[in-house]
Amino acid sequence: MKTIVANWKMNVGVRESVALARGTLLALRGKPHLPDVVVCPSFTSLGEVRKVIARSYVSLGAQDVSSQDQGAMTGEISARMLFEAGVTHVIIGHSERRNLLHETDELIAQKVVQAFTHKLVPFICVGESKKDRETTHHTEVVRAQLRVALSLTDRKQLGRFFIAYEPVWAIGTGVNAGVQDILEMHQFIRHEIVEYLGDRTPAFGVLYGGSVTGENAYDYLREKEVEGLLVGGASVKLTHMTEILKAAQSVLERQSS
Repeated sequence: MKTIVANWKMNVGVRESVALARGTLLALRGKPHLPDVVVCPSFTSLGEVRKVIARSYVSLGAQDVSSQDQGAMTGEISARMLFEAGVTHVIIGHSERRNLLHETDELIAQKVVQAFTHKLVPFICVGESKKDRETTHHTEVVRAQLRVALSLTDRKQLGRFFIAYEPVWAIGTGVNAGVQDILEMHQFIRHEIVEYLGDRTPAFGVLYGGSVTGENAYDYLREKEVEGLLVGGASVKLTHMTEILKAAQSVLERQSS
């Protein structure tokens, strides 16, 4: 199976989000081989998008979650609130939040706990900077991010989750990571997760995110190690998103034959 996650970021309001959701459903209509699709609108659009995708193949995701369950946290939204709003998935630790809002690995670990506690499937984002890659410290950085992210979660609480590998230098830059580099990092991530969690490792997937477009999606998705894509800017352009979904459908069709 392949999973396509549409991270709409802070790009579209309620009406545009509804239109995007409808367009996404239309792109999937009548297709025999469908990827799992998760759309992640802004908090203000969750309710209206939920109405559009109800009883469809598309799931509802949130772009972030609070590290706390409740309390005097002005402006924050808890995992319980998201669950009550119909959210099933949540993005945690996106590089933009790490870099622009200075979220630490420890804070991200607390958010992961909240996601598991309230039965949300987390997309835990990890990735190295350009400097880390050039100095060959990229695996050390990603290993640390992975281990801290899961360090606070009771092994009995662990449920299904995804790791989204998003090299910082490839996000929104138009610079594409090489397929071989992605495969090597995905293999590394999978090995690290299994080694760290051991016998209690639940079902998990590894996605790629970083300047994904309709033009390069197939090249990524056809690789077995790439179990899906976290799509940013291209996901708010319906023509691009349609091409990405077509790429996923083509790969699934080929795999089933």
